[in-house]
Amino acid sequence: MSGTLRELRVEDLRVTFDGFTAVDGVHLRVGPGDLRFLIGPNGAGKTTLVDAVTGLVPATGSVTFGSTPLLGRPVHRIVRLGIGRTFQTAAVFENLTVLQNLDIAAGAGRRPHTLLRRRRGVPEEVAAALETVGLAGERDRQAGELAHGQKQWLEIGMLLVQDVQLLLLDEPVAGMSHEERDATGELLHRIGGERTVVVIEHDMDFMRAFASSVTVLHAGRVLSEGTVAQVQADPRVQEVYLGHAPDRPVEA
Repeated sequence: MSGTLRELRVEDLRVTFDGFTAVDGVHLRVGPGDLRFLIGPNGAGKTTLVDAVTGLVPATGSVTFGSTPLLGRPVHRIVRLGIGRTFQTAAVFENLTVLQNLDIAAGAGRRPHTLLRRRRGVPEEVAAALETVGLAGERDRQAGELAHGQKQWLEIGMLLVQDVQLLLLDEPVAGMSHEERDATGELLHRIGGERTVVVIEHDMDFMRAFASSVTVLHAGRVLSEGTVAQVQADPRVQEVYLGHAPDRPVEA
């Protein structure tokens, strides 16, 4: 892992589609090495916020990574700053092996003709990623043969070999078994600390087990933020996200 981890800072972020405001003045700070869970009901603006940070949708306000502004930068330039993301459906090359997927990701900065050369050995960063994501024993299997959870781990590995500093993961445990979910949480803890991780999630049990900090979005705005215990105790979260009335009056 190269370089010093940087803070992600979002200030007054707004994203509007045809008059509908999907993200409405969000302020968010994610410190270096944090494992931040971004939760909220459907339509809260979670994925749209990440889309804005990664350059996929136009937005107003301010997003900085360290001292570098992100808004208005092309997607590929944001990637080169050490920011990577996954989507709800794993984007892997299913007809290639696990090793080939990682090797291609590791060579993202190389010229195309060098990617066609046979490699005499496994690059160090690829070998390390195989161990980290738990796929060393599957290195020669086609990615399309992997279980659902393993495909998600492979996609995370493809970010690790690119030396990504900030990982933005969109519902990484959706559709996983309990065993896969727990293994994914343990993986996030393994890659945390040396990297900053933001997880968009609906699974409250998963959040309770693995989050370092939590931001709750509702209707495009930050509803609550803090530790897992603080967020769970917030009556606004109980009412809006958990679907039942709070035990005490909702604060203004």
